[in-house]
Amino acid sequence: MTTSSKISEWFYAYNKDIYHFLLYYIGSGDIDDLVQEVFIKAIKGVDTYKEQSSPKTWLLSIARNVGIDELRKRKRERLKQQIAQEYYEMKDEKTPDIFLYLDERKQHLYQVIHSLKPSYRDVIILRAIKELTIAETSDVLHWPQSKVRITYH
Repeated sequence: MTTSSKISEWFYAYNKDIYHFLLYYIGSGDIDDLVQEVFIKAIKGVDTYKEQSSPKTWLLSIARNVGIDELRKRKRERLKQQIAQEYYEMKDEKTPDIFLYLDERKQHLYQVIHSLKPSYRDVIILRAIKELTIAETSDVLHWPQSKVRITYH
C-alpha cells in the first residue's frame, strides 16, 4: 500500500473523529483547516508511524498537538489585541463568533470543558466524548495507563 493511499484511507476512516476531537478541544474556529493540517502532518510524518499503535490514536495524537498549537496561537492573538486595545484606549467590543453558532447547552459544555486543566480536558475529551479505551488514550497522550485512569477518575 502506498503512502498516499494509506493516508487517504485513514482520512476517510477517521476525519470525523479528528474533527470532533478538535471541535471539543478548541471550541470554535475553522476546524476543517485544522483537520487538514493534521493530515498534512500525517503525510509528512508517516515514516515515523509505528505499526503497533492504531492509526486512529496516532492521528489523534497529532490532532492534540495541532490543537495545543492553535490554542497557543489564539492566546498570543488575544494578548496582542489586549495590548493594542490598551494602547489605543479602544472600547471593549465583545463579539465572539462561537456564540452565534452554538446553542446554549453546547456553549455551556464548551465553557466547562475549557475551564478544566489541560490534562483533565484531554482525558475527558478522549475518554468520555470520543470514547477511546484507556490504552488508546494512553497512546494519544503518551502517558502510562495508570495516569489515564487516575486523571479520568
